[in-house]
Amino acid sequence: MDGLRPRKNKLINGFTTAEIEKMEKLLSETGDKCLNVEFFKKLARSFNSASARATKQKLKWSEVQTWYQNRQLESGSKDKKPDVSTLNKTDETITSKDAGDEKHDYSNLKFEAKSSNDGAWYDVEKFVTYRTSRSKQTEARVRFVGYGPEDDEWLNVKESIRECSLGIDHSECQILKPGNHVVCFQEKNDSAKYYDAHIVDIKRKRHDARGCRCDFHIRYNHDNVEETVDLNRLYRRPEFERPHQRDA
Repeated sequence: MDGLRPRKNKLINGFTTAEIEKMEKLLSETGDKCLNVEFFKKLARSFNSASARATKQKLKWSEVQTWYQNRQLESGSKDKKPDVSTLNKTDETITSKDAGDEKHDYSNLKFEAKSSNDGAWYDVEKFVTYRTSRSKQTEARVRFVGYGPEDDEWLNVKESIRECSLGIDHSECQILKPGNHVVCFQEKNDSAKYYDAHIVDIKRKRHDARGCRCDFHIRYNHDNVEETVDLNRLYRRPEFERPHQRDA
């Protein structure tokens, strides 16, 4: 799997009105027929060479790609929702509290899954079916958003499936601390994917009209590569959303 997974929760800022109108027009004219890496790179170069972009930050091709994928996901979500009914019936690690407590209702939750092919996290469209492995572990056959049946994977529910991580608003950057586990958007020459990482250090800066300007030094868990990124490339993992339980 070599594409960027769409992210419904993350807002991509910085496009001008004219650029958005151009992208909307191209989307209505071509659909998804021409939406490949070369298309996104060509469109980003076109925007960056325009006079309206002269005094603004240059766009990356991956930002254009993410805008299109978010746009397609939004239009598709009106009549297609992730099917978690099978998972709800089969895995106690996701569907129920501690023994003796009532079950959660997860019908409105979105899930993400870690591909066994590249270790990156992708949004789940639906759970096709399930099985119990020889080691008595529950496995789900996962359909990823933006991919067909040929890319389905059997994944361990406990280890490779979780609630979707969420984008962080610029006003919320103070919740992040060194040591926090996050999901970070890793960009390379030929790919852009989401991986687990943790924050090594934070250089706080004064926010301005564009929002958070802080620098986050992170280390990816899968390859130990370190880099400094801005807030737009970080997502908070589900545990940030859960209140800490008090000791009895």
